[in-house]
Amino acid sequence: MSTIPAALTAATVLGGAGALAAPALPYKIRIPAVGVLTAAVGVAGAVAGAAALGGSRWTASLPGLLPLAGTHLAVDALAGLFMAVAGAVVAAVAVYGIGYAAGHGEHGIGSRTAQTALPLFALTLVLVPVAASVSTFLVLWELMALASLLLVLAEHRERASVWRAGVWYAVMTHLGLVLLLAAFAVFAAHAGAETFTALRAGAHDISPTLRGLVFVLAGLAFTSKAGAVPLHAWLPRAHPEAPSPVSALMSAAMVNLGIYGLVRTGLDLLGGGPAWWWLALMAVGGASAVYGILQAAMASDLKRLLAYSTSENMGLILIGVGASGLFGAYGDRRLAALALAAALLHVVNHAAFKALLFCAAGSVLRATGLRDLDRLGGLRSRMPFTAGLFAVAALGAVALPPGNGFISEWLLLQSLIHGLQVPGVAVAVVLPLSVALIALSAGIAAAAFVKAFGVGFSARPRSDAAAAAEESPPLMLVGMGLLAAACVALALVPGVLGTGLDRAVAATGLPGSGAVFGGGLRVRLADISAWLSPVWVVAALTAALMLAVGLPRLYGRRRRRVNAKLWDCGGGAPTPRMAYTATSFAEPLQRVFDDVLAPEQDLNVTPVRESAYLVERVRFQRRVPDRIEHRLYEPVLGALNRAGQAARRLAGGSVHLYLGYGFVGLVVLLLVLAVGW
Repeated sequence: MSTIPAALTAATVLGGAGALAAPALPYKIRIPAVGVLTAAVGVAGAVAGAAALGGSRWTASLPGLLPLAGTHLAVDALAGLFMAVAGAVVAAVAVYGIGYAAGHGEHGIGSRTAQTALPLFALTLVLVPVAASVSTFLVLWELMALASLLLVLAEHRERASVWRAGVWYAVMTHLGLVLLLAAFAVFAAHAGAETFTALRAGAHDISPTLRGLVFVLAGLAFTSKAGAVPLHAWLPRAHPEAPSPVSALMSAAMVNLGIYGLVRTGLDLLGGGPAWWWLALMAVGGASAVYGILQAAMASDLKRLLAYSTSENMGLILIGVGASGLFGAYGDRRLAALALAAALLHVVNHAAFKALLFCAAGSVLRATGLRDLDRLGGLRSRMPFTAGLFAVAALGAVALPPGNGFISEWLLLQSLIHGLQVPGVAVAVVLPLSVALIALSAGIAAAAFVKAFGVGFSARPRSDAAAAAEESPPLMLVGMGLLAAACVALALVPGVLGTGLDRAVAATGLPGSGAVFGGGLRVRLADISAWLSPVWVVAALTAALMLAVGLPRLYGRRRRRVNAKLWDCGGGAPTPRMAYTATSFAEPLQRVFDDVLAPEQDLNVTPVRESAYLVERVRFQRRVPDRIEHRLYEPVLGALNRAGQAARRLAGGSVHLYLGYGFVGLVVLLLVLAVGW
């Protein structure tokens, strides 16, 4: 048996064993047992994915596993990339989760239900890319959605907001399933079969109108799973309310499968399409990148900030996928391969730093019970390892060297800049605008994560819980350390992924040989006179930092120092109330984007009862709501509520009336069938 089927079989057995062990074992044994089995699922998935990236391929058909359609499985390099990423994230987060769940008792993430769903969720994250038919894909997709929903609801007894987040997530994910079912039903009906091989072969015999319909429906479903604007409403609700290990899995692995589905359907099965497909996708990506990071910069809830950052990074990846399709539509397949390679590399980088960020946020939440940055502070000295690991991940999120997000965004910018040589008015307009949006999102991301680290870790404690925080248990630090090591490796030697990225790109039908050359220590782009060595960049930055720190110290030793108290203008020693909060830090940026964010402010002045000229209390509140949600979802929900209220009049309680409804419905159905026949 080759590596891929052996690893997938092991992952399936281990995931099933974890799901069966969770309800049977007592609490003290359940947490480590399920954690170890889940981590083993991740390792097996990563091994299978790495084998596929190394050039191995595998297919299998199991006719009796699913009724009527059977089960069809296939692994190529594209599937292997997403399997390897999901497996690596699962393995590290599962180790972290053992320490995290140990302090939560038998409720929440430590409950039997959550521990049963956890290995199943991990298994579906690995298996979704393996599906090679419509039925198999939809079954695994739905199992992933149901398992993640149970995990999102794990702490529903502790906070009412968890129920609301669960409802939003359930509705949005099943709306996506309906759209996906419609897309694949149209596709398979006109292709004559439901296997991916048959869909790939019959795609070009379908009319352009139907191909466009399939792409739009599938695009809406997959971008919703990826958390892209405007179908992102579930993401800033579900990610903060889920237990932190679950948030890490959802944000670093599950959303990636939306990108996988989009690449597999649009570039592979449909074989590309006209330019308007990809221009629309780039527009969605640009809007997600800028709007997501703006909301992140305004957020004071640490996990909500990270959730909106996920929307931003998915937007950047969508820009890369859209640019790849656009270049392919105009015939430049080399640039298309480069843009797709950049997008896939950012999938890998984002998974590493976002999993670490959510794990660090979970470490803070476990130690303090707080997610509000305005009430945190002082954690750098109380939790030095967590603070350092958060800083490593934040450096990747802002796409500055030596962070691991820098190299993938550099590749994306290279593909867009060199794409200006492609003829066409649309290209000449869209590509410079995309470059500007990427630059803008990177600048705002820097402000958002400076706020998160500076206010949450470096400022003075603003609550007793923050002042009394203690470092996380060793297993949590080990899990975060594994993710930090991945971030450092991806930042210093991203070239080792060059061959695997080329194979993944080639699996979509693009020329995958030489889009990105990697020699370990540097990355060189084929057909483009550009190369970058992250190691030399880090060395130069280190040397500059040493000079900036060392020269003033060397010069200062020559002068005599006199220690004296500074004049404080009579103000006394500063207190935490005098320092910047997350809200005040974001206020100047909020003023710049007032028209986009539409913030809401409320000033309530309470006078003294005896005199209207004396003030007893002044209360100021500022809220930055999700404007898209306010303008798009609230009217729809209001209309549905009114329709539901009106429909209640039809239920009069009369059996005769209900029989009449059934008779009328049957007659209408027969008439429709008669006319259609």
